Amino acid sequence: MKLAKLIALLGLLAMTAALIYGFTIGDFSGEGSQLLAMPWGIVSLVDLYTGFILFSGWILYREASAARALPWVVAMMILGFWTASLYALLALIRSQGDWQRFWLGARATHAR
Repeated sequence: MKLAKLIALLGLLAMTAALIYGFTIGDFSGEGSQLLAMPWGIVSLVDLYTGFILFSGWILYREASAARALPWVVAMMILGFWTASLYALLALIRSQGDWQRFWLGARATHAR
């Protein structure tokens, strides 16, 4: 579980640096329109949002209520895998070494 926490933390730090770089140096609308003009740019975005949706499905499944999951899902669609890294890190910490609790959250048989 220590390795999983380290990977989630490194993902969070890498995504934080990348988002800061992109928002401070990049041109979101200009570069986004270039990306959408390229077939592989579209493929990359479809791939990315498919991952966002699948990860959001895991969040919806493991949270006790849709109201608790919804802010995470919205953040996922806006901030991407920065949100996933943070969510996974927090889930790992809260699971206290229990993999079933990590994967299943509120649905874990002994989490109730």
